[in-house]
Amino acid sequence: MGMSVAERLRECGHRVHIRDIDAKREALGRSLGFVVHPTAASLAADCSVIIVLVLDAAQVREVLYGGDGASSHEPSQGALLPVIGPEHRIIFCSTVSPQEASFACHLIVQQNAIALDAPVSGGPARAATGQISMMIAGPAASQASLAELLRVLSNKIFFISERYGDGARAKLVNNLLAAINLVGGAEAMALGEKLGLDPQTLLALIAESSGSSWMLAHRMPRALGMASGITAQTHVLTKDVKLANLMALEQGLSLPMGAVAAHQMQATCDEGWREADDSAVFHWYRKLFQTLNARFHMPT
Repeated sequence: MGMSVAERLRECGHRVHIRDIDAKREALGRSLGFVVHPTAASLAADCSVIIVLVLDAAQVREVLYGGDGASSHEPSQGALLPVIGPEHRIIFCSTVSPQEASFACHLIVQQNAIALDAPVSGGPARAATGQISMMIAGPAASQASLAELLRVLSNKIFFISERYGDGARAKLVNNLLAAINLVGGAEAMALGEKLGLDPQTLLALIAESSGSSWMLAHRMPRALGMASGITAQTHVLTKDVKLANLMALEQGLSLPMGAVAAHQMQATCDEGWREADDSAVFHWYRKLFQTLNARFHMPT
């Protein structure tokens, strides 16, 4: 989603600098007119506002500490943390645990810079048009200082609280429900197909009936070959629903439906659809239901 955010900023008149660990993505960025940097530190030397939009907590720490310092928490050459100061504003948009989000933001604040915990939802297509959802947590003054830029990125901004980590909490609750809806929709659609119903007709019916959900409406057309492209890779939502389950466990709670969703999403990854659109969970169910005498085992 990061490249789409960069394109949105460029289209709105901003000069965009990028850093990516994927050389192919950097080459793409260069072809789009972005200034490509070899390290996060190099980027920070030219930019006062930095958006961190990476896959997971490990990559967030790599940005902060550098590739050689992420495991030891000792900044290495090229790291962001040692070079930022009061002139910098850092927006963390990655989906990580509340603890990781809070940890990263407090590290930035200790450098006298501004930080926001601001995960996003909506996928690359909506990011490119400024229509992603943003869940913002951090001091009110920090939120206000970045309000104009945030409105460029999103027309659906939710100011959750002033407590770092609450942006992550809200995002994980949302993605928990997204995974449950996706898995439930895939299961129902695969059952309908097994019963001999036409999947496209069934989807059209459900979309106008009580069984519909946002995830069903936006993912199943791709699963059925009615639309193309990848909105979100399967392993990304799998990671998020696992984080949501862990977040609940830390509160002494178990999530029966969340556990099933995590299990089915991981099973889809394990069957070879890790990098595919997350609607591939439908294909996992289709394969299961086509197996003679298939039995469904609930996760323990």
